[in-house]
Amino acid sequence: MEQPPQQCPGAQMVTTTSSSFTASFSPAGASTLAYDREFLRTAPGVLMLAEIVLGLLVWTLVAGTEYFLYPAFGWVMFVAVFYWVLTVFFLIIYMTVTYTRIPQVPWTTVGLCFNGSAFILYLIAAIVNSSSVTNEQNSHNYNSWAASSFFAFVVTFCYAGNAYFSFISWRSRTSQ
Repeated sequence: MEQPPQQCPGAQMVTTTSSSFTASFSPAGASTLAYDREFLRTAPGVLMLAEIVLGLLVWTLVAGTEYFLYPAFGWVMFVAVFYWVLTVFFLIIYMTVTYTRIPQVPWTTVGLCFNGSAFILYLIAAIVNSSSVTNEQNSHNYNSWAASSFFAFVVTFCYAGNAYFSFISWRSRTSQ
C-alpha cells in the first residue's frame, strides 16, 4: 500500500502539472516577425534582387529549350536553380531579420561562403553556357541559349559584387 507523503505541520501541499504543449499568443495586430524595408535600399539588397530576377531568367530561358539533350546545359540548370532558391531563402532571412534571432550562426561567414561559391560556380556555368551555344536549325534554342548566356554573366557579376560586400562585412567582424 502506498503511503501519503508526509507534510510538515502548517505547510500547504502544492500540486503542479506540466504539459508538452505551449502556445504563445501575441496581442492583436502585433507581429512576431520583423520586416526590414531598408535592406532593399542597400547595395547587397539591390544586388540580391537582381540575382533573383536575372537568375530566374537564366534558368527559365534554358528550361524552355531541349536542354536535356546537352549535358552542359544540365550543369547550367543545376547552378541556376540551386542558387536561385538559396538566394530567395537568404532574401527572406534578411528581410525578416531572422538572422538576429539565430546568433549561433556566423552569418557574415555564411554570406561570404555563399556569395563566393555562387560567383565561382556561376562563372563556370556562364562559360559552359556560352561555349555550348550552337546555331542549329532550331533558332528558338539558339536565341534562348544566347540570352541565358548573357544573363548568366550578368548574374555572375552580381554575385561578385555581393561577395565583395560580404568580404568587407566579414573582415570588419573578424577584426573586432
